[in-house]
Amino acid sequence: MMRALWTAASGMTGQQFKIDTTANNLANVNTTGFKKSRVDFQDLLYQTMKYAGTPVTAGAQVPTGIQIGHGVRPVATQRIFSQGTFQQTDNPLDLVVEGDGFFQILLPDGGVRYTRDGAFKRDSDGRIVTSDGFPLEPEIRIDDDALSVSIGSDGTVSIMMPNQNEPEEVDNVLLARFINPAGLKSDGRNLYTATAASGEPIVGVPGLEGFGVLAQGFLEMSNVQVVEEMVSMIVAQRAYETNSKAIQAADDMLQTANNLRR
Repeated sequence: MMRALWTAASGMTGQQFKIDTTANNLANVNTTGFKKSRVDFQDLLYQTMKYAGTPVTAGAQVPTGIQIGHGVRPVATQRIFSQGTFQQTDNPLDLVVEGDGFFQILLPDGGVRYTRDGAFKRDSDGRIVTSDGFPLEPEIRIDDDALSVSIGSDGTVSIMMPNQNEPEEVDNVLLARFINPAGLKSDGRNLYTATAASGEPIVGVPGLEGFGVLAQGFLEMSNVQVVEEMVSMIVAQRAYETNSKAIQAADDMLQTANNLRR
């Protein structure tokens, strides 16, 4: 069987994987805090039929060898953690991180997850929680009687209580950052899990030691660029078609060989 059939088939499989990734990026173009993914490809093994540098006569060597490749495979899907655009909401519990850092979210099982989605709400107990009801870590509570909530660029949470002239500082929002954020595991629901590849979380105060600052009343939108994804999809589609043409050409050559007569 001709190698071209399997080589081109691997190319079609790889481009289908790229289309799947691009489709997910486009589907989340309006997802708050979403970070787009990029597919990295790697060529497969090569069959060496002649080694470069093989002696042919005294003092002479083959300058180039002969190698035949066996296709391609996707080797990684990398999250691109570039800053998304900001959207003003004027909601006092909407937060955006300008720079490096993730909000820490406490799950019911006691595990901590990380997110760039700052669309927070207040639950029946006064805790600041995500849209799924998971609280911030460390936990922050807002009194029911609070007239207003103010969150500073350094994460300081202050509330204005009745019959008070000055706001009262109640807590602080802390951020976490990673040496290799691309190594985080996506859990869905805008949450990430730390892995051995991402490294242990480094927790700190916004605005200090490399952490980004907070902005109240804004949300970070997806960093997906629709035009870029559409171009990427067209390129992948054309590459898919080209690989299918290679399979057709290999099939035609096999058919020609099968039709040879003595």
